[in-house]
Amino acid sequence: EDCRRENAKPLMYSQFCYYIQQDQQRRHATMHIPRTPGQQIEVDWAGDTATVIDRDTSKKAKAYVFVAAMTYSTYAYAEAFPNMKTPSWIKANVDMLEYIGGVPKMIVPDNTSTAVVHKGFNQDKEINHTYQEFAEHYNTAIIPTRVRKPKDKPVAEGTVSRASTWLIAALRNEQFFSFDALNQRIREKLNEYNNRPFTAKEGCRAELFRNEELPLLAPLPATPYELASWTKVKVQFNYHITLGYMHYSVPYELIGKEVDVRVTDSTIEIFYNQERVASHKRLHGRKGQYSTIQEHMPEKHQHYQEWNGERFRNWARQIGTCTAKVTDAILKSKPVEEQTYLACRSFLKLSDIYSPAMLEEACGKALQFSQKPSYKTVKDILAAMRERESRVANDTSTTPEPINPYAVTRGAGYYGGDSHAE
Repeated sequence: EDCRRENAKPLMYSQFCYYIQQDQQRRHATMHIPRTPGQQIEVDWAGDTATVIDRDTSKKAKAYVFVAAMTYSTYAYAEAFPNMKTPSWIKANVDMLEYIGGVPKMIVPDNTSTAVVHKGFNQDKEINHTYQEFAEHYNTAIIPTRVRKPKDKPVAEGTVSRASTWLIAALRNEQFFSFDALNQRIREKLNEYNNRPFTAKEGCRAELFRNEELPLLAPLPATPYELASWTKVKVQFNYHITLGYMHYSVPYELIGKEVDVRVTDSTIEIFYNQERVASHKRLHGRKGQYSTIQEHMPEKHQHYQEWNGERFRNWARQIGTCTAKVTDAILKSKPVEEQTYLACRSFLKLSDIYSPAMLEEACGKALQFSQKPSYKTVKDILAAMRERESRVANDTSTTPEPINPYAVTRGAGYYGGDSHAE
């Protein structure tokens, strides 16, 4: 319309699009950003999935592939998992660092919920608590990308695309009946990918990584990070806490205090006022096991003298000889006497629930079967005795009164005997 008003020749549609395209190219110029060796690694989940077949049901399950790549050398890592939840995400990151043999300064993830706590589109992002704990363990930083900005991690995006071709698509005609078998095959293809020569320059990803990046990575910690859970527990009077039917010692000064416990598959760490006061190897197997550190035990129990073996023996002797024998057997049932105090207390408290006489009788019966009866054995005998007494009492209450054989006999008053006597 402007051209017509000015008597000028207007542009045709094709020429108009040409000038628009030229303008857009000038506005969207890109800049090459130099990458620093060993600076960062980019991580993401691949969009495509692999398949694992259940041997028993023949059902197919999806396998989600975690992909990572060093920004400078594009040295890659991949591993398959049954889901994309936090345990899988953390294990993937741990295995990734073990594979590359060091720790870069930064890890750049996507805005997945396993890495970032979402507070709103424009608000500052907060790192997931578990992921942040993982980063502190390896002394690295988590720098998530901006929302919907794939160019913030172009190496990972490109590696994801190539992983779909090199790993997932290449294995689509093979059958896998376990994740171990699938990951073993992925590792073989991954080694091929990292050792494949570059097309536009000399060398390969593995060579470039080994020569220029690996020497700049921070060393791995002595132990890998383990996914942990937290709980609060009260310290018992025998200076142990109970967790999963297992007992772990803490310094006796914390008796009666509430402590925080960090639980992993291999360790139990106990904290009080944010300070670690004890650490144990986690117990597995038979319930009721004890892990006791000698330094946690008081020298003379001066603050808690009432809870000792002699007090339990005196208490048992007041009830009876058989009760004393059973108490002594319980006290000697563990390598450390303090480990039996809880059982002794529960055992002697049975005299309050039932009676001292019943407890003594039950102990006598238990000793007829074993010289070292347990608390549970005596408790079962007491329960049986109480049930028998209750049954006998019920039978007595329903028995009819005896019949008077002389109930039809009339007294002297009926015949006027009283007036006759007058």
